[in-house]
Amino acid sequence: MPIPNLRHLRVFLAVTEQKSITRASNSIFLSQPAITQAIAKLENQLGAALFERHSDGMYATPSGDVWYNRVSRAINHLQAATLTIVKENTNKDVPSKNLIGLISTTQLKALVAVCEAQNFSIASRNLGISQSSVHRAARDLERLLGVTLFEKSSLGISATKAAQNLSTATKLSFSELRQGIYEINALQFRDVSTITVGCMPLARTTILPKSILRFNERHPDVNINMTDGPYPDLLHHLRQGDIDIMLGALRYPAPADDVIQEELWAPSLSIVARNDHPLMKQETVSAQDLTQYAWVVPAKETPTRNAFENIFKDANIDLPTRIVESSSQILIRELLIESDRLTLITASQVEREINIGLLKKITFPLDHTRRPIGLCVRKSWLPTMTQSHFLSMLREVSENFR
Repeated sequence: MPIPNLRHLRVFLAVTEQKSITRASNSIFLSQPAITQAIAKLENQLGAALFERHSDGMYATPSGDVWYNRVSRAINHLQAATLTIVKENTNKDVPSKNLIGLISTTQLKALVAVCEAQNFSIASRNLGISQSSVHRAARDLERLLGVTLFEKSSLGISATKAAQNLSTATKLSFSELRQGIYEINALQFRDVSTITVGCMPLARTTILPKSILRFNERHPDVNINMTDGPYPDLLHHLRQGDIDIMLGALRYPAPADDVIQEELWAPSLSIVARNDHPLMKQETVSAQDLTQYAWVVPAKETPTRNAFENIFKDANIDLPTRIVESSSQILIRELLIESDRLTLITASQVEREINIGLLKKITFPLDHTRRPIGLCVRKSWLPTMTQSHFLSMLREVSENFR
């Protein structure tokens, strides 16, 4: 469903707060017929009645209450960003509400598209509109804010700090509106919402599959959108509102002050190899023995890679040199099965391969390598009831791994 018109949203807020089209007309300086038409379009778009019409005024329905909460949060994101931009760039105390009344949804969509593509042509293709329309929307937004949003660079164009801040606020605002739409649909027993999860390797092969299966038994029509990627990329998308929940190894201290983390369980790492690996015949295995073999390990600066390097640093010996860097579960499994390579991983990630005898843990003390695994969400995030159910399922399933 497309994001509703920003001006229609302001009309909705005014009518909800004033409980009257007449009073709303006076407060936002818009004619009563225009307000009536805007509300009708919004209700039609949402497929739900937002107001009950009475002789003494207009009162929000349950859907209207839900929508008011989400629209208020969405507008607050935009108001905070525009006010900051104006203050930082013009030193004028311009009320953000006045600016929000002039900005359109089309302009904000163009801003986000250009910021992400760093190119007007690509942005226009992604939006499905002409390049001249994207140019016009971006330039109109610049004039309204009185700031430069895009600058030419050697690679094309680059977004200024103001553009990046407003783009982030826009994405968070649109995320709130999508959640409001999901909540209204759920009230009408047609919950077909989407939960977007950014997932790292450990959770991807342990609690997430079981959680999804259990969750879909109760919510068969809800979609789970999985996003894979390195930790920095997932964190970026989480903070921008592209991802609802990030799941995997936690970082301490917390990576940013606008996110919160919750530990679900803390498994220790194990050294794993094929079932008939030469080291399986040794009664004791030393760090020196481990240097004699090739390894497959995650990228540098990840918690597992740090634990791998510490095995050898603690023993005051050189690191193994024949290394393949990968977090791909499939690639790791195939490299281990077809060679004498070793890897450092939690046993639960390869539980199936261990159970059927393809892989086996090598006896080596690693209890000190316990890694906190859990979820990370935006501090300001307000989950829908459906999203809260999914979070509860993650917590419930993780209990079995403790």
